[in-house]
Amino acid sequence: MSWLRALKETARSGLTIERRRLEPLIAIRGAAGLALVIGISLLLFGPVVAASSAFGAFQAAIATFQRSWRPRPVLALVSGASLAVSTFLGYLTGAHLLLFLALLVLWTFLAGLSWAAGPTAGLIASSNVAIMLVTVTLPTSVANSAVHAAVILFGGLVQAALIVLFPVRRWGAQRDALADALAAEAHYARRLRHDPLAPFDPVPLMTARNAAAVTPWQARRRPPELRGSRGVAERIRPVLASLADPAMGVPPEGPARDRVRELLAAAGSVLDSAARAIRHGDPVKLSPSAVAALRTPDTGSLLEGPPRRAAERLDTLLSDVIETAEGEGTKEDQARAEQAAEALGQAGGEAPVAPHRCRPTLLRLVPVVARAMRAELRPGSPILRHAVRVAVVVAVGYLIGAALPFGHGYWAPMAALMTMRPEFSQTYGRAVARFGGTIVGVALATAIVRTTDPGATSSAVLAVCCALLMYLLMRTGYVVGQVCVSAYVVFLLGMGGDNVSQTVQERVVLTLVGGLLAVISYAVYPAWETPRLRGRLGDWLKADGRYAASVLGQYAVPAEHGQDEVRSALLDTREARVAWQEAVAAAQHEPVRNRGLSRAAAHDTEHALAEFGRVAMLLEAHLPCGFATPVPEAGALAEALRRSTERGAKEVRERRVPDWADVREVLARWDARQQAAEGGTDPVVRSGAGLLLEALEEFSRGLDAVPGANRNGEKAG
Repeated sequence: MSWLRALKETARSGLTIERRRLEPLIAIRGAAGLALVIGISLLLFGPVVAASSAFGAFQAAIATFQRSWRPRPVLALVSGASLAVSTFLGYLTGAHLLLFLALLVLWTFLAGLSWAAGPTAGLIASSNVAIMLVTVTLPTSVANSAVHAAVILFGGLVQAALIVLFPVRRWGAQRDALADALAAEAHYARRLRHDPLAPFDPVPLMTARNAAAVTPWQARRRPPELRGSRGVAERIRPVLASLADPAMGVPPEGPARDRVRELLAAAGSVLDSAARAIRHGDPVKLSPSAVAALRTPDTGSLLEGPPRRAAERLDTLLSDVIETAEGEGTKEDQARAEQAAEALGQAGGEAPVAPHRCRPTLLRLVPVVARAMRAELRPGSPILRHAVRVAVVVAVGYLIGAALPFGHGYWAPMAALMTMRPEFSQTYGRAVARFGGTIVGVALATAIVRTTDPGATSSAVLAVCCALLMYLLMRTGYVVGQVCVSAYVVFLLGMGGDNVSQTVQERVVLTLVGGLLAVISYAVYPAWETPRLRGRLGDWLKADGRYAASVLGQYAVPAEHGQDEVRSALLDTREARVAWQEAVAAAQHEPVRNRGLSRAAAHDTEHALAEFGRVAMLLEAHLPCGFATPVPEAGALAEALRRSTERGAKEVRERRVPDWADVREVLARWDARQQAAEGGTDPVVRSGAGLLLEALEEFSRGLDAVPGANRNGEKAG
């Protein structure tokens, strides 16, 4: 993609406004906390200190809107406390340019590295540095700066207290995550009626898994209906795929296929009902026709073998979903139900685990975050490049702002810091959106101020109104939020006595300077995803191979069924698949020439690996019980798959086309032994093994058309 087209695409994405579900009660609570803090500060300390407290309460409320599974009061406290510390340290060094610049570079570098711990941590850290640039200009002495830091912390405490005293849709994020996972399963079941080979996006299940991790404090207060349903939903997916796939025994048309379609439609209806009940905390309301379709005795006469086992297992799992969604029973019963749902049984696919997935407490999270940041201190890390890039840009922006004949030079580095992200498209899109939103927001706020000439109290009221709009509309698009933030800052600084006419000119010009610095920095020191596509593809191939090998290993030694190797491998392949998809999405908008993996090759290889994983999932759906007859050939195939995919991943990274001769030889020996013994192997295992090889060969064919690669294991040219 050319630079011109890349800039046009990213600009369009930055200016996009989406329709999203609004949360007015949460927005009102955040605005009420902000108004309370500003009012108390105005009454006790005056408008200058009130401006500092407003920044603390404003940022604490924004932190609670981030996609995080931690308790919202904790996010508000962390945001307020970290901003208070940043402001106090910044003021102590603010009188000495070099010392403050060193602190700013260090603080910004650490904020850039904090993206390794997740977007919530990265956004809070970046916002703290940006707001610090403003708040350090407000105090006039060390004692005064301590007061400012205290009121900033007070703002975070007030927001946290309001969340505790006036909870709005408690556990709402976790409910939505679990309901989305069940709804995705329902949609998948309906798609399988028309397309038995339909793909499934694992992101909703991964999100629900992240949401299910709770701290000990959360575990004692979690609603019963959030216990166990996710584990059951995880096991429903392979059963649905196995029931629909013609390779498992059901013909494409006929009475058996019609019965399968009825079961899939009923499963979709039941899962939708469970999703609605969990999302709103209501009782489950089932469709009588769906219940009748699942309970009819016709299944036994129309289906046999693997499809019949899948239908019976589906009925059992759907019953478990309804029971857990109803949330009935004592806490002890729910704990046992959750453990059973998460465990690997004869009908399932997970290993025994603790009664709940544990999330580290805040203190125990510190070393976890430190390790994640330290792991990014390596050459080639995109997070490290982002940290270096943002630290240099903020320092340069601060010096440029100080050299320009304006009174608010910090706006240039602040604009750059809030714009920059580790990814190219987000950085460029936000730069355009920030500049456009700034112009609109500053113009509207300036017009209001010049028309009404508000005093300190009226400016505070206008600032709170802008914050309310920000909280309400922030999810609709970055440009909308930036309009509200720009007006908020104008009113807030006007409350402290700033000249509004200067604010307009300075804000627009310095925002443009900061945005240009952010854009130029990514062009000079980029972290492109395009050159890393082959590495992501190799990681997915290796993870898929380990997953398939783990499943086949259970057929070879059924007595070991119950270990968590299959579950661990499944989670790894999901993460590798999502990492690949995110890399492809990011690379589509990068102005980088093709580096050996065309879009056609990326599409073909992605389809092949998705099919490979789907076949492994079908085999997982029919894992044998502990006393089943072993299939020794499956063990040899598992070892060949593991070895071949590891070697193939290395060859993909080196721009070579993998060859699957080892897998073909194992299958040939398997067929020879089967013919010599004149016996039969479980048809599910053997047909699945053939489908795995077909998917691998399709993968190689997709790579074979890539320039610079050949089947001789050597780089072309």
